[in-house]
Amino acid sequence: MSALALQIIRDPEAASVLLEPRRQAMLRLLQNEPNTASGLGKILELPRQKVNYHLHELERVGLVEQVETKRKGNVLERVVRARAAQYLISPEALGALGPDPATRRDRFSSAYLVAAASRIICDVGVLTIRATQAKKRLSTLTLETEIRFRTAEERAIFADELANFIATQTAKYHDENAPGGRTFRLAAASWPKITKGPETSNQPATFEE
Repeated sequence: MSALALQIIRDPEAASVLLEPRRQAMLRLLQNEPNTASGLGKILELPRQKVNYHLHELERVGLVEQVETKRKGNVLERVVRARAAQYLISPEALGALGPDPATRRDRFSSAYLVAAASRIICDVGVLTIRATQAKKRLSTLTLETEIRFRTAEERAIFADELANFIATQTAKYHDENAPGGRTFRLAAASWPKITKGPETSNQPATFEE
């Protein structure tokens, strides 16, 4: 069984386990290749017992999995690997503190954009689990591009034209009473491209209404 491309963490306890720095270091190593507690301990310069504890915590919340056992002298060691190539903590892990588009009044605000993106993560996380259980492929569509506008006025005109186009296509293809039909969500968003290096500060981003 191959590792997952992405694992969305929806449970608060799993998120807490994942955020521990030493466990993140172990996961990074286990993404490259499976290893044992003693093997990780040598690389990270940590006692085998401490590594074992962290691995059990990661396995308990489903972030790592055992793939085999190896005998080393008189000791039978467990070989584990990371369950995914990448991890993402869903806003669901914050419970009522997570962003909700329904509570945002200004749809042109950055807060609404973040809340809408959060809903996408939450929805796709739930749908992925259900599709896996049903042994079906999850149907999604992602369009992404970059546009360099000459002026703010042209950006506004583009936004109006795009909104009108989506409204026209929605009216054309939406059928509330179609037998066997399925409703899909569509989100179109725009934000400035980051052109400088990554932010090094741990200062949180805040949004005003």
